[in-house]
Amino acid sequence: MSTLNSHSNIAEHSIGLKDTASNSSIMLACRQQACSYTPIWLMRQAGRYMTSYRKVRSKAEFLELCKNPDLATEVTLLPVDELGVDAAIIFADILLILEPLGVQLRFAAGEGPIIDNPVRTESDVYNLQQVSVADPLSYVFDTIRKSRRALKSDLPLIGFSGAPFTLAAYLIEGGKVGNLARTKTFMYKYPDAWSHLLSLLTNACIEYLSEQIKSGADIVQIFDSWLGYLSPADFNQYVLPYSKMLVATVKDLAPTIYFGTDTCSLLDLIKQTECQVIGLDWRADLSLEWEKLDYQVAIQGNLDPIVLLSDRENIDRQTKRILAQAQGRPGHIFNLGHGVLPETPIDNVKYLVELVHKLGRTTKQ
Repeated sequence: MSTLNSHSNIAEHSIGLKDTASNSSIMLACRQQACSYTPIWLMRQAGRYMTSYRKVRSKAEFLELCKNPDLATEVTLLPVDELGVDAAIIFADILLILEPLGVQLRFAAGEGPIIDNPVRTESDVYNLQQVSVADPLSYVFDTIRKSRRALKSDLPLIGFSGAPFTLAAYLIEGGKVGNLARTKTFMYKYPDAWSHLLSLLTNACIEYLSEQIKSGADIVQIFDSWLGYLSPADFNQYVLPYSKMLVATVKDLAPTIYFGTDTCSLLDLIKQTECQVIGLDWRADLSLEWEKLDYQVAIQGNLDPIVLLSDRENIDRQTKRILAQAQGRPGHIFNLGHGVLPETPIDNVKYLVELVHKLGRTTKQ
């Protein structure tokens, strides 16, 4: 029996009626309100490290899987059943939003995303289609509706999007991202075209996330995966206005998490977006960075994913360290500092979830 069918006896959750989910541990943490234990979900919590995922993945290529609401819903639900995490996150990809703009996207085995018509000139930017993304991405919203109906009403569903800067980086680099030499050169050399590109992507993200929330997403995360390649001055000048615009539109519709990697020098600027939660990668000292932010936002993170490749002694030690840094303070959501790696033993992931629930409850007593 598929995971989707196994949820068929759960009462359907009315879209827009989120009062039950609003009192869940993660939603309370997003609002920096006290909850009885530390909630946990994991980036890339459905993936190749799961036998069940690989079975579903064998039925379709990656993009086909993303575009099939039945299969994407099944994958979305797998970690809820197998891991006991405190939220589901929709199965999709941050680059799906680029296709309606006229971008030719494909995924090659062992290479990741490839964009066959990258943005390299000013004219390339102005040739991008300025269209509504709602209809072309209706399969994502169908997945959200199906997942929301299948999930228990008190378990939040997380939607997500790439941030305008990170989407621009993929567009300009052509898929595989290195040191962002092309992206930053374009940003410096063509400020008007850059502004046009970021405005176009921001408007697309606003529509995309708003439709996700309307379809049943309780929380949204903005992935600014490559933001750490920017200096504070460049982030402030070339990117922050668009990040602010995006967050300003969605944060009142649903709690909004802003996540980037290697962003310790940028956290105070990220805070200016007024997102409710800032995600930290494993490079950050959670205690120190949260204090610098005056505890005015919730914090998500930040176990190094590679710890899950080691033994339980190390998982214990590193998990206790992070929970100790959070000090039981309201507003901590446990997560990895990046996504679960494909070679991770699933038993270690299950153990982490159980450990956080156990120790997180203890620290809050």
